[in-house]
Amino acid sequence: MRLAITLHHVQKSYMKSIVTKFLLSLSLLFLFSCKSETKTATAVSSENTVHYAKGFSIQNYEGYSVVTVSNPWPKATKTYTYILKEKDGIVPDSLKQNLVIPIPIKTIVVTSTTHIPSLEMLNEVNSLVGFPHCDYISSEKVRAQIDAGKIKELGNNQDLNTEVILDLQPDIIIGYGIDNKNPTLDNLQKSGLKVMLNGDWNEETALGKAEWVKFFGALYGKQKEAGELFTKIEKDYVNTLEIAKLAKTTPTILAGDMFEDRWYLPKGTSWGSLLLKQANGNYLWQETSGTGSLSLSFETVFEKAKNADLWITSGQFSTLKEMTDMNPHYAKFDAFTNKNVYTFSRKKGKTGGILYYELAPNRPDLVLKDLVKILHPELLVGYKPFFFEKLQ
Repeated sequence: MRLAITLHHVQKSYMKSIVTKFLLSLSLLFLFSCKSETKTATAVSSENTVHYAKGFSIQNYEGYSVVTVSNPWPKATKTYTYILKEKDGIVPDSLKQNLVIPIPIKTIVVTSTTHIPSLEMLNEVNSLVGFPHCDYISSEKVRAQIDAGKIKELGNNQDLNTEVILDLQPDIIIGYGIDNKNPTLDNLQKSGLKVMLNGDWNEETALGKAEWVKFFGALYGKQKEAGELFTKIEKDYVNTLEIAKLAKTTPTILAGDMFEDRWYLPKGTSWGSLLLKQANGNYLWQETSGTGSLSLSFETVFEKAKNADLWITSGQFSTLKEMTDMNPHYAKFDAFTNKNVYTFSRKKGKTGGILYYELAPNRPDLVLKDLVKILHPELLVGYKPFFFEKLQ
């Protein structure tokens, strides 16, 4: 998008009937206005700096950036535009109807654990002042801030403690939507607080999810740092993809487990399913469509996956015995009998939050490397998986 350059303080005395002189006078006046204003609305680059993520874009101009969030929840039809204004930056009148946020921000409230790693990677943990369900957070740095009383508990995500947030007066609140209805966020905006929506969870690709670090980088005036962080993740991810292509076998994979009489496992176009495929594995439901979860009967899963080589559980179990205590029929699967069952639930924060749910979407390079090690251990000799462990 290119925005028109707004010229200020044009004096009528410079107007001439001859077109050439008129244009010259405008040029001179523009130069004078540049001297009186430290920033102008001149475009630096209108190119989108986001390449993998489908749910947002960043376009930079002199003195401000335009962040557009287009897919904050599945099948969203509304686009949200935010203007990040630098000190002394000039925002064109045509954009002032959008939410204008002075940057760099100093204080922030986030509402998903997937937002936490970006703050940590950008060295901005100290800016976090509030979070709903703090017990879910696993990051040691953030937990230290919570223990020191520097991060306030905000209650339930769909029913945030508005009184506490109003007392905190954060520069920005980062929310997310399951749909177009979030009365709490609406009320906070009506009270004068600034709210941005984040749709990282709705991305379909691993690198698309990870690229949302650039969203946070823009808020802190750290787009360069965020870009470098993402480039490192992207490079490591692509390198592991190349290693996975060397595999001689394609093990079959079962995922998920039972919850309240239904077996939940990822749909075939979800980011988890795609990672299994990229690790050169044969996820048995990879041909299904959708990014959420399948809900199947035990019999349906058993018929298709009884002989699967490997099983990655949902994370609710820490031992094989816990699995059979919950459902003795789990022992009928070959993967269980052969003790090829893996979990990501063992790595937790000190209050019980599972690190995988917090960090994995931001670090697909680690997830992919773990999966390649599990499926093809001969390709990554000496590597120890970061998230996954074999159940004993």
